[in-house]
Amino acid sequence: MIEIKANDPTLKSWIKVPENSDFPIQNLPFGIIKINGGKPRVASRIGDFAIDLKSLFILGYLDNLPFTLEDFDSEYLNHMMMKGKEATRKLRNRLSKLFRDDFDDLKNHEHHVQQVLIPMKQVTMLLPVQIGDYTDFYSSEQHAFNVGCLFRDPNNALLPNWKHIPVGYHGRSSSIVISGTPIHRPKGQMKPPTANQPTFGPSKLMDFELEVAFITYQGKLLGDSISTKEADDYIFGLTLFNDWSARDIQGWEYVPLGPFLGKNFGSSMSPWIVTLDALEPFRVPGPIQEPKVLPYLEYKGDKHLDVNLQVIIQPEDGEENVVCNSNLKYLYWNMNQQLAHHTVNGCNINCGDTMASGTISGPEEGMYGSMLEISWKGTKPFKMSDGTERKFIEDNDTVIMRGYASKNGVRIGFGEVSTKLLPAK
Repeated sequence: MIEIKANDPTLKSWIKVPENSDFPIQNLPFGIIKINGGKPRVASRIGDFAIDLKSLFILGYLDNLPFTLEDFDSEYLNHMMMKGKEATRKLRNRLSKLFRDDFDDLKNHEHHVQQVLIPMKQVTMLLPVQIGDYTDFYSSEQHAFNVGCLFRDPNNALLPNWKHIPVGYHGRSSSIVISGTPIHRPKGQMKPPTANQPTFGPSKLMDFELEVAFITYQGKLLGDSISTKEADDYIFGLTLFNDWSARDIQGWEYVPLGPFLGKNFGSSMSPWIVTLDALEPFRVPGPIQEPKVLPYLEYKGDKHLDVNLQVIIQPEDGEENVVCNSNLKYLYWNMNQQLAHHTVNGCNINCGDTMASGTISGPEEGMYGSMLEISWKGTKPFKMSDGTERKFIEDNDTVIMRGYASKNGVRIGFGEVSTKLLPAK
């Protein structure tokens, strides 16, 4: 029998998948669901259905895979992910086999199908992983250049280290929330350029940051490093990520130690983790890196990903307004380089650690991944369809981010991360 690969663009499912769905049989992401208010459990997704992996296991469809019931009867994916990449790859391949149109084992058992396939309208999505540590990088050259132009000298926009290391900082994992969870406008100290003394109050310059995060498997021991060549084996999958920023709080506090209260009040994550395996067909070359990077940051092959990204602002009870169309391929530093740099000093990573890309901005206006850039620090307000303007995010606005890759008639998507900004408490 000829092996059919899970990414095969000709693969069809016996499940009806709507046209332009983010979740065809070639995707099969992983997440955590509650069904009609029940206990959390591990799931995948195809079309408009969640795939209940706990039920699949109990019914015997996941036999001879290196998993236990506890791996799927869990409120986080971490238990399942601790089995490693080979195991989760076999699991995704098994799901692909069960749902392809020429395989009858599951589809001929209607009562099993009803237990396993749950309509998404009956499902509540939860934060997919228990995140021990969160790192935010700064890996888009256009974004770094734009920020340098806005706050420093356009002729010397990039800081001296930027093209030598994937700059990053450690963020706050406890305030990462799932899509649909509202965020309150934060309060803090601010000092406008014209003021002599700082003031305290709600941030006036609330911003989103369009990012993509990758989630890690269990890493090596403290003291060991992960190379760019090994990095793929330690990356489970990717999510959309909105790293909220209070620009006025951030601007006053970030010298000398970097972001703190301007960033740690909340970040938002999409619920489905799209595996790196599912995104393999969308590999593309990265930019030529000049000056030449140090040997530990060198890599071979195509390690960037062609994923279309979009940001929408929706006023309360209003229409969606597209404010940005960007792409993950615009990163200067890829995930392999980020992980290699993160661990080159012996820093250990753990299962479920989350590494965000930093704001992803494309080379032209309309591709900028933050309101700071879109409105050019408030000097070029974005005109909304209702006649209002946006320099930054207003109370009760909802920011929505969507993303998908498309090639050979196959669309692999992330769904969305949607967050409403509530007034300050």
